[in-house]
Amino acid sequence: MTLHVDESGRAGTPSIVFLHGVGTSGWMWRRQVELLSDYHCLVPDLPGHGESNGTPWVSLAEATRRVADLIRERATDGRAHVVGLSLGAYVVAHLMGTEPRLVDHAVVSGLSVLPFPHPGRMRAMGYVMLPFLKTNVMLRANARGLRIPEAEYDDYRRAMAAMSRRSFLRIGDELLGFRLPAGLADAPCPTLVVAGEREHELVRRSIPVVVAALPRAEGRLAPGLGHGWNGEAPELFAATVRAWITDAPLPQDLRAAPAPS
Repeated sequence: MTLHVDESGRAGTPSIVFLHGVGTSGWMWRRQVELLSDYHCLVPDLPGHGESNGTPWVSLAEATRRVADLIRERATDGRAHVVGLSLGAYVVAHLMGTEPRLVDHAVVSGLSVLPFPHPGRMRAMGYVMLPFLKTNVMLRANARGLRIPEAEYDDYRRAMAAMSRRSFLRIGDELLGFRLPAGLADAPCPTLVVAGEREHELVRRSIPVVVAALPRAEGRLAPGLGHGWNGEAPELFAATVRAWITDAPLPQDLRAAPAPS
């Protein structure tokens, strides 16, 4: 089965592919797509998510292959700017490491490449939480933690309802052990590595590590914002994407990322 893809914007203009986070789907990019409607926008639901939930999540590599096929088949000139947040950022990193010629510019946010403390304990907690994953109490707590705007809560609830528990566990297990692909050292695309200032410490500390692994990369923080800052500050996120893919100065609201610790 192929991925469900929302396609909009101006045909023939440069393409932007937006890749969503775990437990969500393409709806999370709604405001960015509106603000960047002068581009050709492709917003897939990744395997196991949203309208693609009939296509099970197999692995990060398999999901990346499907995104690569999408770019080849539907992006203008078979190449695209690629924007990923959370799970989407991991897919972008894998894509740049395996199919770098498909990516023009990249924006990744919410990517952690440092070892998680006590990964076995975290896996066990995932199994313990599984029966409660789709309860309203748990969904509300997760939405607060992700700082999902109230107006988008119903979209989040429906996306989580569509996601299988098996996909959730597979993705969580894979991301706990994620390391940067070796091919990134040869990725030619300019890459912005960014996170909300209130993001998890491992994500913030990962920014300079990822920047150092790429030949053409910069790191930034979005002050006062969290993991899902595209929903908290949609105009700033869209302005950041627009500036990056046009090689223009980034919004002054963004801060330089911390130096390696």
